[in-house]
Amino acid sequence: MAYLYVKAFHIVLVTAWFAGLFYLPRIFVNLAMASPGAEYDRLLLMARKLYRFMTPLAVLALALGLWLWLGFGISGGWLHAKLALVGVLLGYHAWCGRLYAAFAEHRNRHGHVWFRWFNELPVLVLVAVVVLVVVKPF
Repeated sequence: MAYLYVKAFHIVLVTAWFAGLFYLPRIFVNLAMASPGAEYDRLLLMARKLYRFMTPLAVLALALGLWLWLGFGISGGWLHAKLALVGVLLGYHAWCGRLYAAFAEHRNRHGHVWFRWFNELPVLVLVAVVVLVVVKPF
């Protein structure tokens, strides 16, 4: 029974983390188009608060995922592929933190179109992870 609760909360936390991974780059799109001033400052505040909110969600999702893996002995090649994709997401999360810092220091070097493409990576990873978890192809 504990397994099902841990799994349920893991899914909720991953969903919440992904919401942040989807929305933060959209804020970056708007920041890249904004001029310094009140709008820029408001978007920067939104980005900071969102990043600070989604980071603990990621940590908790990872902790429950580790609990599922080590506590209940989940195995298979699909899991190794999923863990590799989780590593990609962690790198993406950290990259978002660096991009936020660049905006905060007014040294962003990317345009809004770049951020629109950057925003698509978590969608592709989500599709791959869901297929791996549900289909377990190997």
